Amino acid sequence: MGITRTLSFTFALGFFGVAPTVTPGEEPPWKKLRDAMVRTQIAARDVGNFRVLDAMRTVPRHLFVPEAYRRKAYDDQPLPIGYDQTISQPYIVAIMTELLEPKAGDKVLEIGTGSGYQAAVLARLVGSVYTIEIVSPLAESARALLRDLGYTNVSVMTGDGYLGHPDAAPYDGIVVTAAPKEVPQPLIDQLKLGGRLVIPVGSFYQELMVLERTAKGVERKTLFPVRFVPMTGGPTKKSPS
Repeated sequence: MGITRTLSFTFALGFFGVAPTVTPGEEPPWKKLRDAMVRTQIAARDVGNFRVLDAMRTVPRHLFVPEAYRRKAYDDQPLPIGYDQTISQPYIVAIMTELLEPKAGDKVLEIGTGSGYQAAVLARLVGSVYTIEIVSPLAESARALLRDLGYTNVSVMTGDGYLGHPDAAPYDGIVVTAAPKEVPQPLIDQLKLGGRLVIPVGSFYQELMVLERTAKGVERKTLFPVRFVPMTGGPTKKSPS
């Protein structure tokens, strides 16, 4: 993919289904802002998967940010969503989604739901999305918003995602939107053969990594520096239900 850039942003979390192409009652400026976002922030940075670009043009990002920040929803930056969490900048959502190599029938697990935006993007690209959020109010609001927007192929769970969601494993892809100090082994174990895990790893200094389960073992690739909110919870926690 030829990714050599260095990033220094603060990121977030996501959840739920398959939405209509145009949000009912949406004003035209939002569509124009989305088109400009994809053209100048995403496609211009070498994200080339046309299905990912189409999903980014379609999902109404402004509805996934607090009203106070709505006018900045399509800017090239993360935004606060409450509870010391953020919604990732559009480019990061797009590149992490592209790195998953999503296919129409895939089953994907997301760790860190936040406002639900990343899950909404994924839901337009794969067969089913399971998403886990440790902050209960965020999980509840994301679930309600995604339901209202018509997403039907996403399951939203409240709980600690460190242990993943073994009940629905294995997964074609797993995306993590908060940074653990090291890659959780349970997430690796829940990948299908050929499955991919996209995850930021580290404490103050973090790097985005892609792990792929192959017949010979797990291949790891480190891409570029990033800055995400830290993953909370850990191996002593129970998995969500």
